[in-house]
Amino acid sequence: MALKIGDIGLRAASAVVLAPAAVLATWAGGGWFCALVVAACGLLAFEWARMSAPRFWRSVGAAVALALITAVIAAHIGQMSLALILLVFGALAAGLFARSRGAEALDAAYGVLYIGWPCVLLIWLRDLNEAQGLYWTVLVFAVAWSADILAYLVGSAVGGPKLWPRFSPNKTWSGFIGGLVAGMIAGAAMAGWLEMGRLNAFWGGVLGLTAALATMAGDLWESALKRRFGVKDAGNIIPGHGGLLDRVDGLMFAVVVVAAGRVIVLMLGQGT
Repeated sequence: MALKIGDIGLRAASAVVLAPAAVLATWAGGGWFCALVVAACGLLAFEWARMSAPRFWRSVGAAVALALITAVIAAHIGQMSLALILLVFGALAAGLFARSRGAEALDAAYGVLYIGWPCVLLIWLRDLNEAQGLYWTVLVFAVAWSADILAYLVGSAVGGPKLWPRFSPNKTWSGFIGGLVAGMIAGAAMAGWLEMGRLNAFWGGVLGLTAALATMAGDLWESALKRRFGVKDAGNIIPGHGGLLDRVDGLMFAVVVVAAGRVIVLMLGQGT
């Protein structure tokens, strides 16, 4: 498969516009980062509703967004247990509301959990400790973005056998391997460069490899969901990328893995 220079240029231009806002909000932390995640929740909720409930996307999207934002704010103020409870009850409420409007209750409920779980964990990672929170959040972005970008570049340049043609006909095994290697290197580099307790370069590489695998899985999972709903992209808000969900599908899975790694480090007393 030939490398599509024009497509890459459009993707790069979109990244140049969007990345600074994400980087600055992540650096600032606190309310700025929470505002970034809240805004993302709103966009993701309506993209999910457009896919899963196209006839009632405004009302279902509003219900899903309300559930997500409530849980994220609870996590931001340090109430993680409450945030998780709100996610469960928010999913139930969104499902019941969707059913009352004639949409699929399970799709709306799943949307709250699918989007909300990683968003709450991302808030937890960033707010856990000022310095370490920043480092672990940077690790998430570095691994997920590296895996995603290199998977696309290697797959486009090398081509070869398809990874899962039934759901994602453009993804190849070469891109999959390239993404895993990139994530492992990014994890090792971040752990070696940043002061992250005893998470050295070796274990950073292991965590990066695992998170890169989750990134690939998240991308494939969203491809399967889009096939189920009969859409090509989750949206069209980002030129060259489709919707926001198309851009962060792998990141959402990577957050869960990195947060689990952070919990293990905390349990072992290997970092603050």
